[in-house]
Amino acid sequence: MPAALFISDLHLQSSHPRTSAAFLSFLEHHAQYAQALYLLGDLFEYWAGDDDLEDPFNARMTAAIRAVSDAGVHVYWIAGNRDFLVGSGFAAAAGATLLSEPHVATIAGQRVVLLHGDAECTNDVPYMEFRAMVRQPAWQKQFLSMPLSQRKSIIAGLRNRSREHNGEKSYDIMDVTPDAIAQVFSEQASTVMIHGHTHRPAVHTAGDTLRYVLPDWECDTTPQRGGWIAIDGRGNITRHELDGSIIE
Repeated sequence: MPAALFISDLHLQSSHPRTSAAFLSFLEHHAQYAQALYLLGDLFEYWAGDDDLEDPFNARMTAAIRAVSDAGVHVYWIAGNRDFLVGSGFAAAAGATLLSEPHVATIAGQRVVLLHGDAECTNDVPYMEFRAMVRQPAWQKQFLSMPLSQRKSIIAGLRNRSREHNGEKSYDIMDVTPDAIAQVFSEQASTVMIHGHTHRPAVHTAGDTLRYVLPDWECDTTPQRGGWIAIDGRGNITRHELDGSIIE
């Protein structure tokens, strides 16, 4: 039994049924047999507020997570840049525990720093300014007071502008910066990190530190991509393809 499994950046949405099916398969065949499941952000393409739990697609995905929790798996959630409006309503429905980031988890005897990864893309100044604004409780309270339909319309506009702007940004600007990563390692007194966000799965070494980057999931285009990271009871860390095979 794995001590913990980690996924991020599935960007679940009803228009991507194969990706959603892959997620449900992962929960049924892998996650429910782990001791813990960590969802490290951008599980959903967007989240307009917990009152959107009534949406049939959101309800189905949330119920599937709840089934894993009900099976005895500890489910943890760290918000991404797409679903940072997830709140206590979702957590209760999904049987998940909301974590702030960076979060240090002791898994199989080792300290592992967990985060989504967007806060470490410090070279992307416009995004960092936007992030600082929308993470403020006052901004979120005002936004969530709007009708759900209005919130969805605003989010759609923001997503369109984001796609346009990202097409103009360089590869390096949208990646985490070494200084930001080094600072997290130092502040959290850990040598192992797992994060997502960048959609650039890899294992990075710097000095005595190891940084694992999770893949995004996309099964509605070819080639399909996705996968997860596992830590076993002895503390061994492995990267897995969608079919569960280990990436050597």
